[in-house]
Amino acid sequence: MPKSLEIICTIDELRTKIASWRRGKLRIGLVPTMGALHGGHLSLVARSVADNDRTCVTIFVNPRQFGLGEDFMDYPRDHQADTQALEDCKADLLFAPSVEEMYPTGSVTSVSVIGIGDILEGEFRPDFFKGVATVVIKLLFQVLPDRVYFGEKDYQQLCLIERMRSDLDIPVEIIGCPTIRERDGLALSSRNIYLNKEQRSVAPGLHRILIETGEHFHTSNNSSQAISKGKKALIKSGFTKVDYIAICDPATLNQAEQNTGSVRVLGAAWLGRTRLIDNVEL
Repeated sequence: MPKSLEIICTIDELRTKIASWRRGKLRIGLVPTMGALHGGHLSLVARSVADNDRTCVTIFVNPRQFGLGEDFMDYPRDHQADTQALEDCKADLLFAPSVEEMYPTGSVTSVSVIGIGDILEGEFRPDFFKGVATVVIKLLFQVLPDRVYFGEKDYQQLCLIERMRSDLDIPVEIIGCPTIRERDGLALSSRNIYLNKEQRSVAPGLHRILIETGEHFHTSNNSSQAISKGKKALIKSGFTKVDYIAICDPATLNQAEQNTGSVRVLGAAWLGRTRLIDNVEL
């Protein structure tokens, strides 16, 4: 008989369910999401289902990682489609708490990861990573998983969570999974629905130009020149604004000044009101 997805909305219920799994000595995988699930999210769920005895997926649109004027109220939400997708992926449990459940009145504690949380995305979205770190550590303590799964599309987030895990001795394995893309190279994202037809045709250029930027860096051994060329190419291709292109050491995200081996090229750029991020490993 096929198993059905169980949906839980309170921390007490969640802990009761997790405790029953622990008594059975089951390995638990966790996939944190903000919902509006797409193929990228579902690839993480599939990986967790394959790796573990039980998989818990969380859907929580975290207000603390949205800045003033960002799209918290408009962020796409589709509970019915999400639950059906998780049923199809054979996830075991959906934890879908309310804001009040996650942040009770009077809740003031937050978590900061100094350094890696202050650069790149952290520079352009102040307090974003504080919100991410806070909600992730709460979910880790609530679920106590053996493994937790994140996509490499949000590469800086993945690095930050690994740093937090290491610094705080959290007994969980962080699994980074490859970015899932459309055929034309655009990284899957819940926010892609904001793109109009013309913007959608321009959007894959971010991935292509990040690759070209990395290749230029390897050829020229000049990061400033490669980055400048990449930013100009983005604007020429139709992007309206470029927040950053960065050529970084893949472990520390420190800027790579010279070609000493593998690098990670990260970028963030705007198409109208839609901000896209991506990265490539070279």
